[in-house]
Amino acid sequence: MTPDDAVLTRSPLDDVRDLYSDAIRDHARRPAHRGRPEGAALEARGSNPMCGDRVDVFVRMDADRVSAAGFEARACEVCAASADLMCATVPGLDLGSVRHLAQDVGEMARTGNGAAVAGALRPLSAVHEYPSRLRCVTLPWSALVEAMEGRDG
Repeated sequence: MTPDDAVLTRSPLDDVRDLYSDAIRDHARRPAHRGRPEGAALEARGSNPMCGDRVDVFVRMDADRVSAAGFEARACEVCAASADLMCATVPGLDLGSVRHLAQDVGEMARTGNGAAVAGALRPLSAVHEYPSRLRCVTLPWSALVEAMEGRDG
């Protein structure tokens, strides 16, 4: 094997390492937003029966804007990291802005293009290489929108 061959050779584990970046692992293993924020009056559960992921999202509103968000999850690292990153990103946003951001995150997860998404959320773009993991990213966002719309599902 020449030095050039070594550079071009990737194992399947390299691909998995790309998905589970340090940022994803850190947010999944040490989430800053785990739990129900005090005064949270809105909540919804997102479930993926295909893989067993389940995430409960809790939201405290101040007038029409998110003042705090939290979550509890029995889910893979990607889903838990997405939930934690989401909870860090949405305070100050109204329902329309949350819907728009959720759509942008979904598009980023599908295509890898994170131009419309805040830098902190960009580690989730690695999912575009793994279409079966798309729902891992979008599940918490769907639950958040449902909570803010006053639905549970």
